[in-house]
Amino acid sequence: MRGPEQKAGPLMIQIDRPELTYRSLDDLVRRRLRQWPQRPPGALDTPKQRGVWLRARPGEPDASLQPYLRLPGSQRLRTMPDGLWLHVSPDPADAYCDILCIEACSTLQNLLDKRSRFAPSTISLLAVCPVPWLLDAVAAHDATPRWKLIRLLKQEPTAPLVLPVRDVRVLYGLKKRQYEGFARTQMPQAHEYFCPMEALTDEEGASNPAMRALISRASGAANFMALPW
Repeated sequence: MRGPEQKAGPLMIQIDRPELTYRSLDDLVRRRLRQWPQRPPGALDTPKQRGVWLRARPGEPDASLQPYLRLPGSQRLRTMPDGLWLHVSPDPADAYCDILCIEACSTLQNLLDKRSRFAPSTISLLAVCPVPWLLDAVAAHDATPRWKLIRLLKQEPTAPLVLPVRDVRVLYGLKKRQYEGFARTQMPQAHEYFCPMEALTDEEGASNPAMRALISRASGAANFMALPW
């Protein structure tokens, strides 16, 4: 029989340093993504995206209300990616957002499930930004309320900001063996990008040149030979 010191506890993942333990791979990825900036690392500065970038997910550990994705007419079925960045248009007469999602997939079944949520569709996704998130500070070191950075909003919001999604880009993190197998045998969709899981769990992931180069390609501007300025 097990002694008290051998009791099974919650799943813990330990990497890098023995004093750091994490309850799950998703938890570890979210902790790392909280260190990423408001603008996705490597995201291009182009005339295709003149608005503001904001990190929508993951929020701070004590933040209960964070932006999420849903289909029109569906309030219950929500998509909450491990990482979600919003590029919000600057023109109130043409309100939309572009999204960069990051999903950590620990199994191939998990990958298939998450890919299905972002499959091309004739129905637009909606990005929903709750009021508390809009009123909250941009970051611990910046007390500016998020809504003041969003040029669509001219006054303090009293209702959620719901925006149609113009462009979707998704970065999937896969465990090494699954990543290598997928890269050898599969073709991604135009909006899909893939990286080894280690690139998402790396404490310096946001400054990784390979990650920055990958995200720079996850842009509509990357599809053009040159853009008029």
